[in-house]
Amino acid sequence: MELLTEIIKFLMYSIIIVLVSKYMLVKILRKLGELLELKSKVIGNIAGIATSIPELLTVSFSAFTGLIATSTYNIISSNIINLAQYSIAIVLNENQKVLRNKAIKIDLVLVVITILIPIGMMLFHLENNFICIPIFIILFLLFYRITNNAHKLYMTKEKNSDDEKMLEKGTKRNIFLVIIQGILLIIVGIILYVIGNLLSEVLENLCIRFSIPESIIGILLGVITSIPELITFFESQRHHEEEKEGVVEATSNLLTSNMMNLFVIQSIGMMIYLFMYKS
Repeated sequence: MELLTEIIKFLMYSIIIVLVSKYMLVKILRKLGELLELKSKVIGNIAGIATSIPELLTVSFSAFTGLIATSTYNIISSNIINLAQYSIAIVLNENQKVLRNKAIKIDLVLVVITILIPIGMMLFHLENNFICIPIFIILFLLFYRITNNAHKLYMTKEKNSDDEKMLEKGTKRNIFLVIIQGILLIIVGIILYVIGNLLSEVLENLCIRFSIPESIIGILLGVITSIPELITFFESQRHHEEEKEGVVEATSNLLTSNMMNLFVIQSIGMMIYLFMYKS
């Protein structure tokens, strides 16, 4: 009976994180992007960061409780599921022809690499090796540079205005709304932190008291925390009238989310684990 209660808590807290991310966090960040008149790729990057918040919470709290393998399985399953969901969204929206663009092809190659790296880490037992952290930082910067250069080279520039001018213009015109969205963003962050803390307690009980393997918990977390990406993949393609813009946003969302999961969030989890249990 106690095990069933913990499983129900696990599902309930995970679903709350997903719902808050979907209906509050993602919408607030999209609104900010629109108020600041950002381009499709930038909005996709913002959405990718936003939809990685559930992974940040679950990985961090897993590391705090010493369940570092759970974190790695979470990242692997999240990144694989993100790519699968993206592919489904592209097919259902019949936007496959847009994938012929070289910039998008390069982005998708980088996405595949973000899946292969954590798998290799598990195979060679490097999930708690400190040397991976500086390597991840370098790879994050390298991937960011590659995708930006690819879009500059292979994407048609349809807007000649400078991003900084657009940012300044949007801020002056909508400064009050931007401040409101910023306050809401802080409130959502607090809600997610509280729920994430409760989820970490349940994770510790399931793995330690009831001996449920970390791999199973990690995969379940990966499935649950990837749902916000599925929503944003579909919404981005419905939001734009032009097919290419929707696919650019969805692809940037996918790549940024996977990069955040692996290079940033996994590094944070490893640092927490090393500080808590190896120092």
